[in-house]
Amino acid sequence: MMHSTYIARQAIFNHKAEAIGYELLFRDSDDNNFPEIDPDVATSKLIIQNHIHGDIKSITMGKPAFINFTEKCLINKYPLMFDNQSIVIELVGHKAPSERLIKIVKYYYEHGYKIALTEYDLNEHWDILFPYISIIKVDVEVTNAKRLSPVVERLRAFDIQLAAEKVETKFQFQSLVEVGFNYYQGFFYHEPEIIEGQTLAPIKAQMLELMSETFNSPLNYEKIANIISHDVNLTVGLLKMVNNVATGTKVEITSLKQATAYLGEDKLKQFVSILALSKLTTDKTDEISKQALITGKLMTSLASKSAFNEISDFAFITGLLSAIEVILSMPISEIVKTMPLAKPIEKALVEHSGLLGELLNLTTNYITGQGDNIHQMIELYSLSPEFIQQEFVSASKWCNDLTAK
Repeated sequence: MMHSTYIARQAIFNHKAEAIGYELLFRDSDDNNFPEIDPDVATSKLIIQNHIHGDIKSITMGKPAFINFTEKCLINKYPLMFDNQSIVIELVGHKAPSERLIKIVKYYYEHGYKIALTEYDLNEHWDILFPYISIIKVDVEVTNAKRLSPVVERLRAFDIQLAAEKVETKFQFQSLVEVGFNYYQGFFYHEPEIIEGQTLAPIKAQMLELMSETFNSPLNYEKIANIISHDVNLTVGLLKMVNNVATGTKVEITSLKQATAYLGEDKLKQFVSILALSKLTTDKTDEISKQALITGKLMTSLASKSAFNEISDFAFITGLLSAIEVILSMPISEIVKTMPLAKPIEKALVEHSGLLGELLNLTTNYITGQGDNIHQMIELYSLSPEFIQQEFVSASKWCNDLTAK
């Protein structure tokens, strides 16, 4: 039997803070390795291909999935069930390269798979694997990055990228770039670089106002149309949206106010808030804004069918704004002063309190695989892990379709 698992993810970045792939974390089991399955059970392969494999493509939004495989899984050839371009095999649980491991690594290398050596401890006995591996991962909490200089020299003869794990701050990230790392993994991109005395540029203030306005009830279409009219991209985007919605019928739009009213409240709320977020996002915050979109969408799905139903109207905007502190590099307590938000949204964002704050914590911890009490929260609110996983995959796919360039 396969373990009951859900998949969380953690982005892996290049030096420009662009996501190049995601490490997948298998939760609900004893470890984060690929679930070990009885190789004699033929149907288990179908489970992997249909369930996990389908989910992986959506969760990683078309980028490679970094997956931990134990030696047993490698011997049973589970990686062969995945296309060699869609995954990176992470070697886990080895203290030294045995003859068997060298043989296994060579086998996957010859089949076109990229292989990452994890838990790298600088020992020269690993050099024997260098011809076959693409990435070396170093836990910078355990290994002092400054000791890597001789290794960087030895790697020059091979096309191997260095990846730093457990990067927690922007400062640490910048110093690791200087050491010669190529990839970075950790929660450094969740931390805002707060600049004292920073005020919002007029365009940013306008976008926040636009997001706030779409979550007032009833909507003031005239006010929304007025804000949109000040920006050509927003105007074009709105008219395109009307065109998409009006398939098969001829609609003659004579004003932006008519266009906003034509879309109706639900579509207009999502459309305008997503457009506004895209105007605030830079290349450096692109990943965090994608996560905010997924968070908003997943929060909406969870709120529609559970104990969170009473706050479902606030779910999407709360998820969307959950990253705004990082995107704008300003304290959230200052940002909310510029927005006429409902009290539950403000409390959820600033204090992570109230029912809405609980839903925000549950959703973000679920997506990133953080938090020790995630299972207790799922049980407390009578949610099904299968339902959450299904909605997470669906939200990731929706975000990918929305942001695909």
